[in-house]
Amino acid sequence: MSTSLGIVIRDALETDLAACLQLDHTYETDTVWQMSVSEEPGDWHIAFKTQRLPRTLDTDYPADERRLRLALPPDECFLVVASKDSQDILAYLTLRADPVYRTALIQDVVVSRPYRRRRIGTRLVNVARQWAKERGLTQFTIETSTRNYPGIAFCKAAGFTFCGFNDQYFPNQDIAVFFGQSLR
Repeated sequence: MSTSLGIVIRDALETDLAACLQLDHTYETDTVWQMSVSEEPGDWHIAFKTQRLPRTLDTDYPADERRLRLALPPDECFLVVASKDSQDILAYLTLRADPVYRTALIQDVVVSRPYRRRRIGTRLVNVARQWAKERGLTQFTIETSTRNYPGIAFCKAAGFTFCGFNDQYFPNQDIAVFFGQSLR
Protein backbone atom coordinates (compact mmCIF):
# COMPACT_ATOMS: atom_id res chain seq x y z
CA MET A 1 0.00 0.00 0.00
CA SER A 2 1.30 3.44 -0.90
CA THR A 3 2.47 5.69 1.91
CA SER A 4 0.76 8.74 0.42
CA LEU A 5 -2.99 8.74 0.42
CA GLY A 6 -5.14 11.36 -1.26
CA ILE A 7 -8.06 12.17 1.03
CA VAL A 8 -10.83 14.70 1.39
CA ILE A 9 -12.29 15.66 4.79
CA ARG A 10 -15.87 16.87 4.46
CA ASP A 11 -19.16 17.13 6.32
CA ALA A 12 -21.02 13.85 6.44
CA LEU A 13 -24.27 13.35 4.59
CA GLU A 14 -27.09 11.03 5.54
CA THR A 15 -26.09 8.91 2.56
CA ASP A 16 -22.68 8.31 4.24
CA LEU A 17 -24.15 6.55 7.29
CA ALA A 18 -24.17 3.05 5.80
CA ALA A 19 -20.55 3.36 4.66
CA CYS A 20 -19.50 4.64 8.11
CA LEU A 21 -21.21 1.73 9.81
CA GLN A 22 -19.49 -0.73 7.43
CA LEU A 23 -15.97 0.41 8.36
CA ASP A 24 -13.77 -1.98 10.34
CA HIS A 25 -14.37 -0.68 13.88
CA THR A 26 -12.34 -3.40 15.63
CA TYR A 27 -9.15 -2.81 17.55
CA GLU A 28 -6.63 -4.92 19.42
CA THR A 29 -5.13 -4.18 22.79
CA ASP A 30 -2.94 -5.96 25.30
CA THR A 31 -3.34 -3.16 27.87
CA VAL A 32 -6.33 -1.56 29.61
CA TRP A 33 -6.81 1.12 32.24
CA GLN A 34 -7.95 -0.49 35.47
CA MET A 35 -9.89 1.72 37.87
CA SER A 36 -9.95 1.32 41.64
CA VAL A 37 -12.09 3.27 44.08
CA SER A 38 -11.72 3.37 47.84
CA GLU A 39 -13.65 5.48 50.32
CA GLU A 40 -12.48 6.55 53.72
CA PRO A 41 -14.28 8.97 56.03
CA GLY A 42 -14.05 12.32 54.27
CA ASP A 43 -11.93 11.01 51.37
CA TRP A 44 -12.40 9.28 48.06
CA HIS A 45 -9.42 7.73 46.34
CA ILE A 46 -9.80 6.94 42.67
CA ALA A 47 -6.89 5.55 40.71
CA PHE A 48 -6.32 4.42 37.16
CA LYS A 49 -3.38 2.23 36.30
CA THR A 50 -2.36 0.46 33.14
CA GLN A 51 -2.82 -3.27 33.33
CA ARG A 52 -1.24 -5.71 30.88
CA LEU A 53 -3.63 -8.41 29.76
CA PRO A 54 -2.58 -12.07 29.61
CA ARG A 55 -3.39 -12.08 25.89
CA THR A 56 -4.35 -9.61 23.20
CA LEU A 57 -7.99 -8.61 23.37
CA ASP A 58 -9.89 -8.16 20.10
CA THR A 59 -12.62 -5.60 20.67
CA ASP A 60 -15.35 -4.27 18.43
CA TYR A 61 -15.85 -0.53 18.83
CA PRO A 62 -19.61 0.03 19.26
CA ALA A 63 -20.80 1.64 16.03
CA ASP A 64 -24.24 3.14 16.62
CA GLU A 65 -26.48 4.34 13.79
CA ARG A 66 -28.66 6.39 16.15
CA ARG A 67 -25.63 8.23 17.57
CA LEU A 68 -24.42 8.96 14.03
CA ARG A 69 -27.84 10.24 12.94
CA LEU A 70 -27.94 12.58 15.94
CA ALA A 71 -24.62 14.05 14.81
CA LEU A 72 -26.03 15.03 11.38
CA PRO A 73 -27.94 18.22 12.22
CA PRO A 74 -26.20 21.44 11.15
CA ASP A 75 -25.39 22.41 14.75
CA GLU A 76 -23.32 19.25 15.29
CA CYS A 77 -20.05 18.18 13.68
CA PHE A 78 -19.92 14.93 11.73
CA LEU A 79 -16.88 14.65 9.48
CA VAL A 80 -15.93 11.90 7.06
CA VAL A 81 -12.69 11.14 5.30
CA ALA A 82 -13.13 10.01 1.72
CA SER A 83 -10.56 8.76 -0.74
CA LYS A 84 -9.92 11.34 -3.48
CA ASP A 85 -9.78 8.55 -6.05
CA SER A 86 -12.67 6.28 -5.15
CA GLN A 87 -14.77 8.49 -2.83
CA ASP A 88 -14.88 5.50 -0.42
CA ILE A 89 -15.32 6.48 3.23
CA LEU A 90 -12.15 5.67 5.20
CA ALA A 91 -12.86 7.32 8.57
CA TYR A 92 -15.24 9.52 10.50
CA LEU A 93 -15.51 11.76 13.57
CA THR A 94 -18.59 12.90 15.48
CA LEU A 95 -18.65 15.85 17.85
CA ARG A 96 -21.50 17.22 19.96
CA ALA A 97 -21.48 20.88 20.86
CA ASP A 98 -22.92 22.36 24.05
CA PRO A 99 -23.30 26.10 23.46
CA VAL A 100 -24.46 26.72 27.05
CA TYR A 101 -21.15 25.55 28.55
CA ARG A 102 -19.23 26.28 25.32
CA THR A 103 -17.85 22.73 25.19
CA ALA A 104 -17.26 20.28 22.37
CA LEU A 105 -17.36 16.52 23.02
CA ILE A 106 -15.83 14.19 20.46
CA GLN A 107 -17.72 10.92 20.70
CA ASP A 108 -16.33 8.96 17.78
CA VAL A 109 -13.00 8.90 15.99
CA VAL A 110 -13.01 5.84 13.75
CA VAL A 111 -10.40 5.05 11.13
CA SER A 112 -10.88 1.82 9.23
CA ARG A 113 -8.13 -0.65 10.08
CA PRO A 114 -6.29 -0.58 6.70
CA TYR A 115 -5.85 3.22 6.98
CA ARG A 116 -4.70 3.53 10.59
CA ARG A 117 -1.32 5.01 11.57
CA ARG A 118 -1.42 7.52 8.71
CA ARG A 119 -2.42 10.49 10.88
CA ILE A 120 -5.98 10.48 9.52
CA GLY A 121 -7.42 10.58 13.06
CA THR A 122 -5.16 13.49 13.96
CA ARG A 123 -6.25 15.38 10.85
CA LEU A 124 -9.91 14.78 11.74
CA VAL A 125 -9.36 16.09 15.27
CA ASN A 126 -7.61 19.18 13.90
CA VAL A 127 -10.54 19.97 11.58
CA ALA A 128 -13.00 19.38 14.46
CA ARG A 129 -10.92 21.68 16.70
CA GLN A 130 -11.17 24.44 14.10
CA TRP A 131 -14.95 23.82 13.75
CA ALA A 132 -15.32 24.22 17.54
CA LYS A 133 -13.19 27.40 17.66
CA GLU A 134 -15.23 28.98 14.86
CA ARG A 135 -18.35 28.48 17.00
CA GLY A 136 -16.83 30.09 20.08
CA LEU A 137 -16.47 26.86 22.05
CA THR A 138 -13.74 26.99 24.68
CA GLN A 139 -13.27 23.41 25.89
CA PHE A 140 -12.50 20.39 23.71
CA THR A 141 -13.15 16.94 25.20
CA ILE A 142 -12.89 13.41 23.84
CA GLU A 143 -14.41 10.27 25.35
CA THR A 144 -13.14 6.71 25.20
CA SER A 145 -13.40 3.46 27.14
CA THR A 146 -10.88 2.25 29.72
CA ARG A 147 -10.64 -0.89 27.54
CA ASN A 148 -9.64 1.15 24.47
CA TYR A 149 -5.96 1.63 25.23
CA PRO A 150 -5.15 2.55 21.61
CA GLY A 151 -7.80 5.29 21.93
CA ILE A 152 -6.29 6.49 25.22
CA ALA A 153 -2.83 6.60 23.62
CA PHE A 154 -4.29 8.56 20.68
CA CYS A 155 -5.85 11.12 23.06
CA LYS A 156 -2.58 11.63 24.88
CA ALA A 157 -0.57 11.88 21.64
CA ALA A 158 -3.06 14.48 20.35
CA GLY A 159 -2.31 16.69 23.36
CA PHE A 160 -5.37 15.90 25.47
CA THR A 161 -5.02 15.42 29.24
CA PHE A 162 -7.11 13.22 31.50
CA CYS A 163 -10.00 15.22 32.97
CA GLY A 164 -12.53 12.73 34.35
CA PHE A 165 -14.47 9.52 34.12
CA ASN A 166 -18.02 8.17 34.25
CA ASP A 167 -18.67 4.69 35.59
CA GLN A 168 -21.11 2.62 33.46
CA TYR A 169 -21.31 5.39 30.84
CA PHE A 170 -21.55 3.31 27.71
CA PRO A 171 -24.51 1.04 26.83
CA ASN A 172 -22.29 -2.00 27.52
CA GLN A 173 -21.58 -0.55 31.02
CA ASP A 174 -17.92 0.21 30.23
CA ILE A 175 -16.25 3.04 32.09
CA ALA A 176 -15.71 6.19 30.05
CA VAL A 177 -12.60 8.28 30.52
CA PHE A 178 -12.48 11.83 29.28
CA PHE A 179 -9.52 13.78 28.00
CA GLY A 180 -9.68 17.51 27.44
CA GLN A 181 -7.87 20.60 26.26
CA SER A 182 -8.62 24.28 26.18
CA LEU A 183 -9.50 25.95 22.90
CA ARG A 184 -8.49 29.41 24.11
